[in-house]
Amino acid sequence: MRRRWSIAGQLFALQVVVVSLLVAGGGTGAVLLARRDAHDAAVEEVSAVAEAIARSPMVVDAVRGPDPTALLQPYAEATRIATGTDFVVVMAPDRTRWTHPARELIGQRFAGSVAGALAGGTVVEQYKGSLGESVRTVVPVRAADGTIVALVSVGITTEAINRKLLGQAPAVGLATLAALLLAAAGAWLLSRRLRRQTHGLGPAEMTRMYEYYDAVLHAVREGLVVVDRDGRVALINDEGRRLLGIAEDTPVDRRVEELGLPAEAAELLSSRRTTVDEPVAAGARVLVASQRETRFAGRALGTVLTLRDHTELRALTGELDSVRGLTQALQAQAHEAANRLHTVLTLIELGRPDEAIRLATAELAQAQQLTDQVVGAVAEPALAALLLGKSAQAGERGVELTVDPGSRVTGEPLPSRDLLTVVGNLVDNALEAVAAAPPPRRVRVLVREQDGAVLVRVTDTGPGMTPEQAAAAFRRGWTTKTGPGHGVGLALVRQVADRYGGSYEVTPAEGGGAVLTVRLPVPS
Repeated sequence: MRRRWSIAGQLFALQVVVVSLLVAGGGTGAVLLARRDAHDAAVEEVSAVAEAIARSPMVVDAVRGPDPTALLQPYAEATRIATGTDFVVVMAPDRTRWTHPARELIGQRFAGSVAGALAGGTVVEQYKGSLGESVRTVVPVRAADGTIVALVSVGITTEAINRKLLGQAPAVGLATLAALLLAAAGAWLLSRRLRRQTHGLGPAEMTRMYEYYDAVLHAVREGLVVVDRDGRVALINDEGRRLLGIAEDTPVDRRVEELGLPAEAAELLSSRRTTVDEPVAAGARVLVASQRETRFAGRALGTVLTLRDHTELRALTGELDSVRGLTQALQAQAHEAANRLHTVLTLIELGRPDEAIRLATAELAQAQQLTDQVVGAVAEPALAALLLGKSAQAGERGVELTVDPGSRVTGEPLPSRDLLTVVGNLVDNALEAVAAAPPPRRVRVLVREQDGAVLVRVTDTGPGMTPEQAAAAFRRGWTTKTGPGHGVGLALVRQVADRYGGSYEVTPAEGGGAVLTVRLPVPS
């Protein structure tokens, strides 16, 4: 299988190539600069030597003597050796050499340009002469009256210049190698850090991972909120924005408290505590939140919060509980009816028909009275069924549930789901409150339309609530019961009331217990 290069490996290879090219370019530039500097230094050196020889009185006297070579040749050679130049040539104005390192060339014509020197100037050139290519200068020798009596040419061969450059090559090479090694070490350290940060993934893997993760984050039906170690929100997916009420164009790279999250969600994120399936109120929604710390290789990265919308599920669960309670009550009544039927038959067999009739009709009249009362007061069928079911459920628990004669609901002033949520949860709360209370255990329900609103009032004979409990009763998570799954019912009631712009309160009941009142304005 072909091995794919990671991003860090590709970056390291690219850096090595770039640095090598830069170092190679720098080394070439350094060589060229050194060569030019060597050329300029050679020009300055031969010019200075030539000027010094041309101004020497001994040279002026020798060129006027009968044998200039005899005097000038030893002097020129001594000067050449002392200055490290390759030739010192003193010549007549007609180019005839009087001195030269190669004695066989003395007396021959000088090869090179002298016109500038004969005109009183200085000639500097690179010329291929008898000793090979050289950098040379030609200057005039003047008598006391200023006339040009001779010319002096001093030069250094390019071979000698190159030898000097080659002598500097080891130093330049070591400096270049050190720069290359230093740059390669830096590139390796950078690529190692990048490999650690990208976990050795290549560009194709990272692109594929991003595309998959982005698709998953947008498609998942749970809200996801990721907070980094500094308390800044790193990511919120589409469902998380919807559940928390954050606009799509709102940037999320902010601290938790700066994002305008619902209070309970912001508190949970800021606390960084680990929690599982904790109810969280977010506007008109009840969310179930789970949060845990994320770690990689033992290092804390932040926290991940997942959110699920349980608003409709809670409402449907309440309806299901009501139906289940009604079913269980009907089953219990079926057993009771069977027992009463056996008793009636036995009484008839014993020749006591009057007692059998009284026993058979008493329960029926009582049940029919409750049914007539509920159906006559509440025209909404689902709500009437809920009250009948709760009445039967209360009877199974030994609680007397009555519907206030003042109850009156015509038609469907509010959606039945919202009415069932409010009435069902208030009645359930009352039944739970009186379950552990001493007899008599009573729950009274009032549901009526009043002044453009639906008033729901549930009174119980339970232990009641302290002022602190009453203030917190409708807050998410408040409960007097132990175990998971509690502290949500009254929060759902509060959310329905908030959605309609209604009110809710807890007051003490006369003779003990509590009165929970909810007012829901009917939309026009």
